[in-house]
Amino acid sequence: MMDGERLQNLLARRGVASRRGAAELIRAGRVRVAGVPVTEPGARVAANAPIDVDGRPLRAMEARRTFLYNKPVGEVCSTDGQGARSVLEAFRGLGLRLVPVGRLDKESEGLLLVSNDGALIQRLTHPRFGHEKVYEVEVDAPPTEGQLRTLRSPLVIEGYRIRPAGVQALGGRRLRFTLREGRHRQIRQMCGQAGLRVRRLRRVELSGLRLGSLPPGRWRELSEREIAALARPR
Repeated sequence: MMDGERLQNLLARRGVASRRGAAELIRAGRVRVAGVPVTEPGARVAANAPIDVDGRPLRAMEARRTFLYNKPVGEVCSTDGQGARSVLEAFRGLGLRLVPVGRLDKESEGLLLVSNDGALIQRLTHPRFGHEKVYEVEVDAPPTEGQLRTLRSPLVIEGYRIRPAGVQALGGRRLRFTLREGRHRQIRQMCGQAGLRVRRLRRVELSGLRLGSLPPGRWRELSEREIAALARPR
């Protein structure tokens, strides 16, 4: 296996997962090449080598397809569902090996991309590309000016100092957050530090791509123009 493509990159390019996700699959012993378990993400694999993931043969290269999905509350972005309905259930009839692009937690809703385009997945999930994400949030009380100042400050979340977020008061208990990073449950933790509780969290935009009027639980395929716009340098 000294020649060929790195296994981690090959799985990402074939839409199995992002590069990071592919590395986790490999280290967990869930990937075999020619029947032999491989646990090193950087192992080089010949292009025609038979590969299986979780005992299922890796299909030949599929056409790259990306979908915008309006995730309802209660669905999870895990590929195994974790005891709840997975967002991928909505795409089961397509026969494609798709993965969620990034995450929305179970209690959150709104715009989620689902794709088998490994290069696009990597670009949209890697922090250095800084794709802008917009959320509409309802909290448990109208925020005070002091709370808004807290939300707009460089807070520390799980030992990491976040970039100041764009936070706009929309009136009443409604806020609009604009982020260029995505720490785990970041908005919920930000609101907690400001003394607010999130009642509803909905992602409505990603790098200029808008959710629009798409109903919850429904999806549409992105156009070539939309995909090209997402792939442009920021």
